[in-house]
Amino acid sequence: MCSMDKNDLIRKWLSGELSPEESEAFEALEEASFYREIISDAAAFKAPGLSGGADSPVLGKRLPHVGKPEKKLNWVRPLMRIASVLVLGLAMYYLLFQQNLVRVETGVGEKTTITLPDASSVALNALTEISFNESKWEDNREVQLEGEAFFDVAKGAKFVVATSAGSVSVLGTEFNVRHRGRIFEVRCFEGQVKVVSGDHTTVLREGDNFRISNGVVTSGKNTDSFPRWTRNTSDFQRVPMSEVFAELQRQYDVEVLLEGVDPEQLFTGGFEHGNLELALRSITEPMGLSYSINKNNEVRVKPREQ
Repeated sequence: MCSMDKNDLIRKWLSGELSPEESEAFEALEEASFYREIISDAAAFKAPGLSGGADSPVLGKRLPHVGKPEKKLNWVRPLMRIASVLVLGLAMYYLLFQQNLVRVETGVGEKTTITLPDASSVALNALTEISFNESKWEDNREVQLEGEAFFDVAKGAKFVVATSAGSVSVLGTEFNVRHRGRIFEVRCFEGQVKVVSGDHTTVLREGDNFRISNGVVTSGKNTDSFPRWTRNTSDFQRVPMSEVFAELQRQYDVEVLLEGVDPEQLFTGGFEHGNLELALRSITEPMGLSYSINKNNEVRVKPREQ
């Protein structure tokens, strides 16, 4: 029996390139009959309601015959072919690529931990999404990330963490990736990682960090041996106030409105995740700000009156 990957068998079947041995393997698939039904349905697809007036059993009785030659809708047949291809293409895309796609999302104030197919552990911060193809993991060890996550990679396990701002290549290490708004940050806590973002490529070793904020690239040393958010504390080093309050909104179900506050003013400090009042005091007091909380979970922040 042929040992070819199932998805490769389906692709070759669609292109008519199966060898006799591969054809036998395809017919042995549980889904083979389902795939054939899709092909059959696409081939039989017809657009409704496009026949000529006299061909309609209802309209034919109501309209008199005027002796004019009926115009053929010659453009319909090509459209039918296009529609058939689209139906088939969408079905095959789902079957080949989406069936085995694992996607995990967290909500406001929610954190969770998942295990990758290689036994690596990933902790997700609030409002974070991660996805990967489980069936193709051995061929394509790539994780798509939007948000913030801490990776504890199994020894010898190599894969790539991809974000829209840059990618991180890893091999047996612990690191944190944060992609929020205008900030892309990687902190290495053990081993080493390779970071690629646009024209910038760098290798981080234990204790190193790399950050792009508003297009400005900086690097430095970690102040802790673990990401503080995994212990329910958000910390910041010279981060714009707008990003600080955006993180507060991710951890608490509130909307923050800044009144007379410079959103680009830099903040260094942090806040805890379990107490909104304490979190707001931790941010506003060092910056000379005051706040008020309305009934509809709306937080107004403004300069403190002298």
